[in-house]
This record gives sequence, structure tokens and C-alpha cells, in this order.
Amino acid sequence: MLERLLPRDPSEFHGHRWVRWVVVPFLAIIVIRSLLHLLLPDGGADSIAGVDTSGASGANVVAMFGQWGAIQLLLVLLLIVLFIRYPGLTSLVILALSLDAPLRAVAGQLKPLTSTHTPPGASLNWPFFVILIGLLVASLVRKPSSATADE
Repeated sequence: MLERLLPRDPSEFHGHRWVRWVVVPFLAIIVIRSLLHLLLPDGGADSIAGVDTSGASGANVVAMFGQWGAIQLLLVLLLIVLFIRYPGLTSLVILALSLDAPLRAVAGQLKPLTSTHTPPGASLNWPFFVILIGLLVASLVRKPSSATADE
């Protein structure tokens, strides 16, 4: 299992090609999410997540959302570089993407966020998690090589 997450030759992906195509929209969504947090005037805190930013510490909340977007962007760009340059690390990239939802859920339990409505990310976290776990499993299954199939 570890050999498939961290293969000796990361330049080749031995799984089904469709898995890599399905991962691309997930990476794109994270880029968009990151840019929204980074570039929106309120960091998406009020306009997207429904977090009240009108109080005395509202500017701090906006700043934290913006910084969150910056680190998200940095991390997703790193995942994209790994995904493109080292196709053999596709399973590792999917694992990293799939851990996002449960880790944010734990953080949300430890430090709950009060908002006026359920943020879109919270609604999509668990369906995306299930899809990504399915992709992870599919990425770990090696497709039969043409030489093996002919024998």
C-alpha cells in the first residue's frame, strides 16, 4: 500500500487514467475556493460563510479568512505540481485532498464557528469526501498492463 502512495518511480501512474481526469475538477475547486478567500473584500467570511464581520473584531475575521485562502492556494499549487510532474503520486494527492473534510470537521468541533447559514463548503465536504475516498481506492488499483493481458 505504501509503495503505491510513494512509488519508487513517481513519473508513471499505473492506475486507471480516468481517475486522474476526475481529480482535476477537485483541484480546480480548491483553487477557486482559495482565490475567493484571498481576493474577496470580506474573504468570503460574511458573503459566503455567513460569519458576522460587523463587530469590533470583524477586520480580524476577514484577515484570517484571507490568510486561510493564501495558505490554501499555496498548498493546492503544491498538490498541482506533484500531480502534473509526478503522476505516480496521484494517490498521495487524492489522500491529501480527502483528508481536508474530516480535518476541518475536527477543527470545527474543537473551535466551532457561528454563522447565519451553513457555508457551501460544509454542505459539500462529506459528499466530496466519499467521492475522494472512492477515487483513492480506484487510484490504488493497478490497471492490467497490455503485456499481462495478452498472456
